[in-house]
Amino acid sequence: MTHTTTQQPARRTSTAVVPVLAFAGIVVAVMQTLLVPVIKDLPKLLGTAPSNATWVLTSTLLAGAVATPIMGRLGDLFGKRRMLLTSLSVMVVGSLVAGFTSDLLVMIAGRALQGFAMGAIPLGIGLMRDMLPREKLGSAMALMSSSIGVGGGLALPLAALVAQHADWHSLFFLAAGLGVVSIVLTLVAVPESPMRAEGTFDVLGAIGLSAGLVLFLLPITKGSDWGWSSGTTLGLFAASAVVLVLWGVMELRVKAPLVDLRTTVRRSVLFTNLASIMVGVSFYVVSLVLPQLLQLPKATGYGLGQSMVVAGLCVAPLGLTMMFTAPVYARISAKYGPKVTLIIGMVIIGIGYGAGLGLMSAAWQTIVIAVVLGAGIGLAYSSLPALIVGSVPASETGAANGLNTLMRSIGTSVSSAVIGMVLANTASDAGGVAIPTMHGFRVSFMIATGAVAVGLVMALLLPRQRQATKPRLRASSAEDAALERAQEVLGGFRGRVVNTDGDPVARAKVTLIDRRGRQAGATLSGEDGSYALAVPAEGAYVLAARAAGHGPLASSATHSGDDRPVDLDLALPSETISA
Repeated sequence: MTHTTTQQPARRTSTAVVPVLAFAGIVVAVMQTLLVPVIKDLPKLLGTAPSNATWVLTSTLLAGAVATPIMGRLGDLFGKRRMLLTSLSVMVVGSLVAGFTSDLLVMIAGRALQGFAMGAIPLGIGLMRDMLPREKLGSAMALMSSSIGVGGGLALPLAALVAQHADWHSLFFLAAGLGVVSIVLTLVAVPESPMRAEGTFDVLGAIGLSAGLVLFLLPITKGSDWGWSSGTTLGLFAASAVVLVLWGVMELRVKAPLVDLRTTVRRSVLFTNLASIMVGVSFYVVSLVLPQLLQLPKATGYGLGQSMVVAGLCVAPLGLTMMFTAPVYARISAKYGPKVTLIIGMVIIGIGYGAGLGLMSAAWQTIVIAVVLGAGIGLAYSSLPALIVGSVPASETGAANGLNTLMRSIGTSVSSAVIGMVLANTASDAGGVAIPTMHGFRVSFMIATGAVAVGLVMALLLPRQRQATKPRLRASSAEDAALERAQEVLGGFRGRVVNTDGDPVARAKVTLIDRRGRQAGATLSGEDGSYALAVPAEGAYVLAARAAGHGPLASSATHSGDDRPVDLDLALPSETISA
């Protein structure tokens, strides 16, 4: 895969960029929980069987999973702002389609278009990385990453209020309005990123990944309806394995793949993605359990007998706390690194679920659980993009964060399927109606605790991060910002571009070429001649440098693949012009 930056002049970044991008993230996350307050009524509202009505939720999940990595890659290639606006526009269209229909098939189509917008979150993270100075980047990415939980948490009480006092179609018109506001704000406040990846879009890779994800997620979301041992469920799982293996083989042979699997299997990226799945599992458990516990009648002996709106308000602190942890994350991460912050977040989540096993007898106790879990999930979510961004080249930010967001979606899908099965199998019968039991709620919390324990192990296996001793450059231009980010990557090449007299050469293009003759990275030297390039894998490379007024230079170098950068100065000869 090749990487470059477009040589555009630096643009002043508005202070509104971060809140506008975070607002876009919250808006698209709202789509995931928009219909939670009316789930039980969907069969009657759509005039269909309960098994068919679940497709209204499943379609959004599948569309989001497919769109997230694809939109990330398209953003790397053609502009992250452009793809962000595209995602939001598709969401608005989907909301309007769903708002004007009660037909099942049309509703499913509209909900799928709404789910398409999930790609906006990794695109927003990529825009922040490309434009913000280092001192603001940590808290900004934390807020953007947490917007998934913030939007989901805040949507519950708002959707409940609308559904309780207005026609349920109003939920979709509200979503469309939020989408239009987000589009306008993005057009006004967010500039396009100058960063680009070279190459073409991997159409076959996108088709293969989409097919594999649908084949994998479909039986996860519908397995409880079809039966986990049914031929349909097992057949789809087997088909997904075959398709994803073939897709992986193809991606390794493509010059510009949709997902750079060699980067994905790096220890730092792999364990971050595995931890993301566990965080996704833990986040969705509380979203499924607490609203049901709060709304069950007191006559059950354990239900808290609250209205739909009150139940939403009791769960809302989950999202609010996640929002307020962003500045806390920035301070902890600046001192100890995102790995430590992820570990702290995992521990807090575990404490929240452990304490929650005994805190289910009053509404105020559910608020305590929501606050504690919100703090832990907020810290964990905030750490994930920083870990990914520190492990991949700048031109792969969108695709890499898209894949990481996909991992969280897979976690929530698995959580939804498993917890749904647990609550169904432990439910009691009351006049032909299955009612979740306290035993089922506690088993669900124990499953979440187990997932957190696995995620904590994944976090502990992340490579140790070392503090850079070299002073950082101030990001005064797009090229300097790219150089600054590259210098923070521990594994790679760094040095200075100078002339034969030893004077620094500014804005020299330094290209990294792998053993197959493919461009593996590119950057421009800073005003003091400094450059830095990350390596995609260990091995032999050629660094080629050229600048106006100087002759070209190629130098061979080998990187062992460890965390230490290789220092290599490049001395450009004076350009000679024959008479």
